[in-house]
Amino acid sequence: MERRSEPRVRGAPSAHRVGVKNNKEQTGDACPLVYQSRLPLSSKTVNYIADLLRAHLKAIGSRWRSKTAGQIAVLVLAVLRHDQRAADLAGGNAVSATTIRRWCDEVIALLAARAPRLDRALRKVASAGDEVVLLDGTLIRTRRRSGKANRANYSGKQRSHGLLFLALTDERGNLIWISAARRGAASEIKAARRDHIVDHLKTAGLGALADLGFVGLDTDRDDPVVITGAKRTRKKKLTVGQKTANQVIAAARAPVEHGFAALKNWHILTRLRLNPARATALLRALLVLTNLETTR
Repeated sequence: MERRSEPRVRGAPSAHRVGVKNNKEQTGDACPLVYQSRLPLSSKTVNYIADLLRAHLKAIGSRWRSKTAGQIAVLVLAVLRHDQRAADLAGGNAVSATTIRRWCDEVIALLAARAPRLDRALRKVASAGDEVVLLDGTLIRTRRRSGKANRANYSGKQRSHGLLFLALTDERGNLIWISAARRGAASEIKAARRDHIVDHLKTAGLGALADLGFVGLDTDRDDPVVITGAKRTRKKKLTVGQKTANQVIAAARAPVEHGFAALKNWHILTRLRLNPARATALLRALLVLTNLETTR
């Protein structure tokens, strides 16, 4: 996959190449089979992670790593962007798979700590002059789990096992906040109530557009801050005016799907294999990286 440009990255090779080993095909004392691939990411993102890691290593007094901060950044991005296996990356870069996993956990924690809190994210949007944010939820698919977690993580709506996340974007579709991970069987409206999204919106003086899954979230009928449109029932059909209003709201909400699409460009989210307890940190780290790569 080709990048747009190839500026030199501090502490990393000029081209973001990652060696991957084929562990199954080796003959005697022959060298392992290794191939190179390119990351479709900007040097700004690599340098951001590298600088973040250098500051962290200085703070904890770590004197030596087998790879430079820039090289570690490239390897971690290969895991996040291409969902490369740690064992394959280890074989092509002369480190252990455990070391790759440890570096990934370290960088993810550093990035997640820089993800904005809900109240601060809304204040930033309000200070920029915007009046509305877009609210939606998404299911990040996971492997089927055993025991009690199997049923809890199954979403009947999506007919798949996964974890539920809520997200807010601005009117252009830029992600501004991601919630904590919840079991796939949870409903979006209950998750929004648990995060007190309506109260935070009122405090920030903002409104929100949401889909019909959030109908009833805002109980203030006189001055609601969450607009969802009207839902059809078996006994009550929508009027022409309600159908038109729903179409207008859906059109205004469209950019939120662009935000989710940019987030899911990180292929590690195709089907999560990590411990669900660490999924929140991962999504918030990817939020930071997505905003570095995509700004509308």
